[in-house]
Amino acid sequence: MALDFRTLWPKALPYHEFVRRATANRELWEGMERIAQVPEWAIAAVRATGEKYNLLVIAEDWCGDGSSTIPYLAKLATLTRNIEVRVLLRDTHPEVMDQYLTDGARAIPIVIVLNRHLDELGHWGPRPSALQDWVRSERAKTGMKPAYPRIRSWYARDKGVSTLREVLALLEKKPSAASHQPSTVAPMAS
Repeated sequence: MALDFRTLWPKALPYHEFVRRATANRELWEGMERIAQVPEWAIAAVRATGEKYNLLVIAEDWCGDGSSTIPYLAKLATLTRNIEVRVLLRDTHPEVMDQYLTDGARAIPIVIVLNRHLDELGHWGPRPSALQDWVRSERAKTGMKPAYPRIRSWYARDKGVSTLREVLALLEKKPSAASHQPSTVAPMAS
């Protein structure tokens, strides 16, 4: 099913409205945005494009991976003014979520990178590649997902760098027919 982003975009909540309405983990989302620091290279990379981008994020306020990644993108949007971030609630829009499954699951967040015309350039999620690979490896070894405090510790050490690098790599893509296949962006050294 092809998605009509021109119809979906107005249905999505502006990022700060999403956080304001949060009933689960609101303090965490607000706190992460307060402490998120965006490296100058990320700001320069966005500004150098001279283009406007729209990030349509599929998320829910209870998502720990979302609260550990999306505030960095929201801060980047505020600092550059070339990006707008909106959130489409996963549980309200399952038909959209089902186009971006990860290993058959409705894993979030998913960031759909759109150009100014709302054409899809690519998507990212639900975690930075290096972290997702580690989680898959741990699950293969033990049959269980690692305890979330270990995942949060990874995010704390990374400070949003992997998320920023991987999402910004998608800005360079050209619009194409949305294949909705999992992103294959390799992690970059920080």
